[in-house]
Amino acid sequence: MLVFGGLPLFYMELALGQYYRSGCISVWRHICPALKGLGYAICIIDLYVGMHYNTIIGWAVYYLVESFQPILPWLSCDNEWNTDNCTLIKDIANLTDSEGATSPAREFYERKVLEMHLSDGVDNLGTMRWPLVLSVLVVFVLVYFSLWKGVRSTGKAVWITALAPYFVLFILLGRGVTLPGASDGIYYYLTPQWEKLKTPKVWIDAATQIFFSLGPGFGTLLALSSYNKFHNNCYRDAIITSSINCLTSFLAGFVIFSVLGYMAKVQNKSIDKVGLEGPGLVFIVYPEAIATMPGSNFWSIIFFLMLITLGLDSTFGGLEAIITAFCDEYPTLLSRNREVFVGLLLVVVFLLSLPTCTQGGMYLVNFLNIYGPGISILFVVFVEAVAVCWLYGVDRFSSDVEKMIGHRPNLFWRTCWNYITPWFILFIFVFSIITYEDLRTEDYIYPKWSIHIGWMMTMSSLMCIPLYMVYMFIKTPGSWQERIAKMIKPVDPADMIVYSTTPNYGTSV
Repeated sequence: MLVFGGLPLFYMELALGQYYRSGCISVWRHICPALKGLGYAICIIDLYVGMHYNTIIGWAVYYLVESFQPILPWLSCDNEWNTDNCTLIKDIANLTDSEGATSPAREFYERKVLEMHLSDGVDNLGTMRWPLVLSVLVVFVLVYFSLWKGVRSTGKAVWITALAPYFVLFILLGRGVTLPGASDGIYYYLTPQWEKLKTPKVWIDAATQIFFSLGPGFGTLLALSSYNKFHNNCYRDAIITSSINCLTSFLAGFVIFSVLGYMAKVQNKSIDKVGLEGPGLVFIVYPEAIATMPGSNFWSIIFFLMLITLGLDSTFGGLEAIITAFCDEYPTLLSRNREVFVGLLLVVVFLLSLPTCTQGGMYLVNFLNIYGPGISILFVVFVEAVAVCWLYGVDRFSSDVEKMIGHRPNLFWRTCWNYITPWFILFIFVFSIITYEDLRTEDYIYPKWSIHIGWMMTMSSLMCIPLYMVYMFIKTPGSWQERIAKMIKPVDPADMIVYSTTPNYGTSV
């Protein structure tokens, strides 16, 4: 899925952004002007992501602060928020009936951090969790001072936020592999179950992992590559970056499964019964493991520092995509006042994210994660691939790449762009629709009215595509044949772009 789907899309977006030096809105005037609505759709999707993703980083900030206490608060069952069902990890294995028993880490997460027990779900979100509001505010302040000056400030910030996680990852790996039971977890991680290849869901999961990990369609690649020098080797960048990305995921698997093997041994369970999906893995399972280690405060601090830096990296990209898109589209109004625009944007996103800081905020985080970017981003990237590969044309696109790096993409890339990549995305999208089930969690079923609102959110971004087509058709003068011709005819970049020699545009990201 990486070789035939993710990597060609990654390479394509890097080349597009670098050649046309435009964000996700303006770039479409050079490909197919009628599809500029794609750019607005991407910005709306990134806005939905910002509304809940920064809240998750805020949870990590909260945990980091709590990690400086003399004794980690999720270490015992003697706290005011614990229930009678709270049982220490080492004691759960000795219970004849562990049904209903909960760990201190789970109760800390659900009853102290989130206070989910005081909410009935999306019908009644409860009151605001002010410690979480403060934590999320800290995140937005950090983001602002990393983005306000453009790539000049972001480029400095990512030296820390991109490299620090590797340092921490290797420390955690060194600790994880020395734990009792770690070898069982790693063996479980590396042992393939070949019969699973007959299951379509495994292929979909593989494609989805590659797709959302590399991030085409979110505008980030277009935005950051637009600041590259024109003759930068984007082909080399695509190969190196995507390879490091996947190798990092593979390395992180050893860190996670060594600890899961340890927890399985402590709880006397099989490994597949220990893990949790989503936030539960990093806010329940891993803190549980950390709490049982000598020097638990140290391990907790570096773990949540790693989560925060990883999260900041991701939110930098999504928000920079919005900022670059609008600054490129409205340069006179916004580019000259970037600091003010970035500040106003982050204030709006912060205010929109406040409902996720309520006692029922976790329900909204799950909701926004599914109906914000979930299905809509797949359709957006499919249209993007069709526009570049079939409407604009692979031959023309290959010539653009040749002007930048000195040679045309080889037969493999042209074949992927022509015949494989668009179908790759369509396959994921169609199967996601076929296998769709209404959102529900282990112990909560979302009401029907919320599902309807979710689909309205999904359509709110997708509707930008046809609405802009209608707007452009009405605005364009001439007969209907002339209007359609102008709508699909790309604008020559020679008539549009003057390459800047300022430091802001001369920096390779």
